[in-house]
Amino acid sequence: MTANDAGTVPSSYPTHHVVNQPPPRVDVNEFEANIPLREYVHSIGEAGAAQELQASGAVVGSAQFQDDARLAHNCPPTLHTHSKYGQRIDQVEYHPSYHRIMSQAVAAGAHTSAWANPGAGANALRAAQFMLFAQVEPGHACPISMSHAAVESLRQAPELAGEWLPRLYSRQYDPELKAGKAGALFGMAMTEKQGGSDVRANTTRAVPDGERFLLTGHKWFCSAPMSDAFLVLAQEDAGLGCFLVPRVLNDGALNTFMIQRLKDKLGNKSNASSEVEFANTLGWRIGDPGRGVRAIMGMVGQTRLDCILGTAAGMRQSVAEAVWHARHRRAFGARLIDQPAMSNVVADLALESEAATAVSMRLARAFDNDASPQEQAFRRLATAVTKYWVCKRGPNHAYEAMECLGGNGYTEDFPLAMRYREQPVMAIWEGTGNVIALDVLRAMSTEPESVDAFFAELRLASGVHRVFDDFSAQLKEQLAPIRSAPADFAGQARNIVEKLALALQASLLLRFAPAAVSDAFIVSRLGPDRAFNYGNLPASSDLAVILARA
Repeated sequence: MTANDAGTVPSSYPTHHVVNQPPPRVDVNEFEANIPLREYVHSIGEAGAAQELQASGAVVGSAQFQDDARLAHNCPPTLHTHSKYGQRIDQVEYHPSYHRIMSQAVAAGAHTSAWANPGAGANALRAAQFMLFAQVEPGHACPISMSHAAVESLRQAPELAGEWLPRLYSRQYDPELKAGKAGALFGMAMTEKQGGSDVRANTTRAVPDGERFLLTGHKWFCSAPMSDAFLVLAQEDAGLGCFLVPRVLNDGALNTFMIQRLKDKLGNKSNASSEVEFANTLGWRIGDPGRGVRAIMGMVGQTRLDCILGTAAGMRQSVAEAVWHARHRRAFGARLIDQPAMSNVVADLALESEAATAVSMRLARAFDNDASPQEQAFRRLATAVTKYWVCKRGPNHAYEAMECLGGNGYTEDFPLAMRYREQPVMAIWEGTGNVIALDVLRAMSTEPESVDAFFAELRLASGVHRVFDDFSAQLKEQLAPIRSAPADFAGQARNIVEKLALALQASLLLRFAPAAVSDAFIVSRLGPDRAFNYGNLPASSDLAVILARA
């Protein structure tokens, strides 16, 4: 009996002839295709040559990398607390695709290249690398980000820095936990189940043991538990301290690091997040006794920036997929991209993505080692402001892009279902919306120079667009009473931060983007008829120019 006799339909049967579906979006150089990132890494981030970004763009746009990203999420990490012989091993097993992605990101310097090769534009180059890799596979970006962020805290302990920084700067990735590795990655463990963001409520104890400490307690969230070392907050006699806790000690013995379980998260599936128990776990103090929050705040500031970068990277993926679909799909007699309703939605998504990219590069530049005191004051406020707003915009942006693909977008065969689950975590990690908004109010009161530096930045774009000038003037007037009594305005904190963020994005687009981009953003986000549902760009918007950049 032949296959046809058995009822099997051959693939060439006329009903199976596939038409009007976009071709696979593979083997695209994601840096070359991303015009806003290409421009802003130089004009705003003040970075130099971008040959390494070109190379990374080709890597992350390849069919192989996209397949690895798919496998890393479809085959999530698994926990092995004990060996088959009963020994405690506390190891997390990842799919080989995850390790390939980590190796490529580390080799590109997406983790610590800005520290290893400092200078003007170094952080923009590193941020762009981070964004390119996170655009396609976001889960691995967690340990990449924490390793970058740990450097600032480590520098407060010169002896520990001398031991660990060369390994952090290395571009060699080795997933095995062992002593003497050339490269290393860092994580952090701050939150506990009874406190969450209120880390001063932590109960983990650190008891002196010569020059080191013995830590005992439980951490509710510890991401990337297979990292080589962690920055941990624990109570000592002087108060809350910061400690470096290695997974493997110098003699090759495993430190006590008992992984209780892996979190079953909404998204971020390729990244293991865990609960960890310490029991006389060895740690070394970083910073002054009882000043752990101060010691780790530099790390927090850096990871907040990476939440912005990660969200912007996700927005770029969403836009790239939506535009690709709309340019290749036809309905009702025309390409989707040529139909006014769809072109308005996709252009609006592209506008949001471009604004997020611009502010990402501006903040990255502010973290370079040549930052003046005013620049440091600017980044203190602007990072928190932007972290709140850009990360808040991420989830709905992903949803609208997913809808552009119709039913395809809702399936796991395409990346936007993954992206929709991924974007909310950026708004939660390193400070939820209320935590960030209240932090902005606190900065206005305790660090007034940060507000002055922020408005000095806005003034660089004044005199070009009346709507922007009026919005900025009203915002400055609104902030006057808040700066003297921020606690009285806690209920309006989100509204205040939103306006600050929009003003900053608008100022950057006025200075560095084509007029069609800046005008559409300002009228739609700052004007009297502003609306934050995508697809409501005013009729005056030049959609063709905006879409050409997408």
